[in-house]
Amino acid sequence: MSEQRITARIKQKGECKCILWRNLRDLILAHPDMKKRVDVFALSIYGLILFPRALGHVDEAVTNLFDRLSKGVTPVPAILAESFRSLNACIRSREGRFVGCAQLLLVWFHSHFWKMDKISYRVFSDNYSPLKEIATTPKRDDVSEENWVALLQNLQEEDIEWRAPWLVPSEILFRCGSFDWVPLLRIWGAICYAPLLVLRQYGSRQFIPATHGLEQCEFSYKGDNY
Repeated sequence: MSEQRITARIKQKGECKCILWRNLRDLILAHPDMKKRVDVFALSIYGLILFPRALGHVDEAVTNLFDRLSKGVTPVPAILAESFRSLNACIRSREGRFVGCAQLLLVWFHSHFWKMDKISYRVFSDNYSPLKEIATTPKRDDVSEENWVALLQNLQEEDIEWRAPWLVPSEILFRCGSFDWVPLLRIWGAICYAPLLVLRQYGSRQFIPATHGLEQCEFSYKGDNY
């Protein structure tokens, strides 16, 4: 797609500039180069599922991230930061909804809330992958939204397996230099995260890490030349 054609199709949605999904869909169906068709399809998944910003649109910030993947840049910190920020925003405002990759959140639910499947333990191997397991599990259509609400509202501490059993403890990164917390750079800003929280996943010593000054380090990118 030429730069002129893209510019003509860019729409302003709130604070972000987006391109309509149907424009990308037309490109996927009609482009003569199969590799580019697959690339645009993958970009659409990033924009619509992993980093949703406006319904039915793909944010141009996502295209910048996607362009860097071929250079070996990992999207994992951005996905973690967006999920962390969205959940934080819901908790602080006591309203709103989770904006992020709901599929990854569902994988976490199935991995840690053992009462969902009425199984008190699972056997994990060294090559176990929760993503592969959820991908091969037949999708259930009989679980209503009301059932999900009831399940989450009635969770007790003993219903949750905080430690991820497939993680094999080795060296654990819990500090960046002399800092107990670090900013995770997102595609729309940054949010602070305490790596010490990772110790909970490994079933190590439980304590609340120092969080003084966390909020002061959060920011959103503003302006075209930020």
